[in-house]
Amino acid sequence: MKILLIGEKGQLAWELARTLMPIGDIVPVDYPAFDISNKEQILETVYSVVPDLVINASAYTDVDRAETEKEKTMAINAEGPGWLAEICRSKNIPVIHYSTDFVFDGMKKSPYVETDIPNPINFYGRTKLKGEEAVLNATESALIFRLAWLYSSRGNNFMKKFLEWAGKYEIIKVVDDQVGNPTWARFVAEATASILAESLSSDLPLYNWIKEHKGIYHLTGSGYTSRYEWSCKIWEFAPNRENLKIKKVERAKTVDFPTPADRPAYSALDCSLVKRTFSINIPSWEDQLQKCMDN
Repeated sequence: MKILLIGEKGQLAWELARTLMPIGDIVPVDYPAFDISNKEQILETVYSVVPDLVINASAYTDVDRAETEKEKTMAINAEGPGWLAEICRSKNIPVIHYSTDFVFDGMKKSPYVETDIPNPINFYGRTKLKGEEAVLNATESALIFRLAWLYSSRGNNFMKKFLEWAGKYEIIKVVDDQVGNPTWARFVAEATASILAESLSSDLPLYNWIKEHKGIYHLTGSGYTSRYEWSCKIWEFAPNRENLKIKKVERAKTVDFPTPADRPAYSALDCSLVKRTFSINIPSWEDQLQKCMDN
């Protein structure tokens, strides 16, 4: 199997590239050599690589900057994935695409399921929702996985930021009124690999197998927590704790840290559907964090 992997420089694609090696030949691409906001470049790349599967792990993820860089965010998160799916459909190539918990408004008090109606409260979330719709409307063979609070030892993410702060400050204030599912990028890569391995054991061609399972699935760490509690666990599991300057994590509220983009107060996702459909094991967010730190 030849897999065109878009977003090579991102934390998720880095994990995907290594985890998917036993499954197929990975062809990674990223900006500027590949620009998902350029339809002609998408066409040229897909036609020259001729992949059996396209995985789009690219995204514009700066939630606050998205409020001002709207055209760029829409092109990368919505228009580009739609064009990609359309071009793949013309060549009978299935697509895997990743979305976000930020498609929800945070008003629900229990974990969101796939049938809950999205209502994003920031521009980033709106573009990711439009991206979901564009992919599903353009092709009959696509899997979309909604992720949440993604982190790894690479890239720009909350876990890395907290560890940087912990090395500089004795007291760190973190909000306790934002709740979600911390999710290790390597887990997402391993789950994706497991699902693809299941498809290869089927008698159906990959395009038809993914067509049969087409849709949106929530894929996160099991369980949910606040950013404050997550921070406490990051500190607890941190390697070389004795070298950190931090002495205390204090509770704060979202209103204490005004940002250009609103965040949903509660965006925990329920992953029951992906577990039932693909028989994958989802470790707790604490176990995922511990393994990430151990690695």
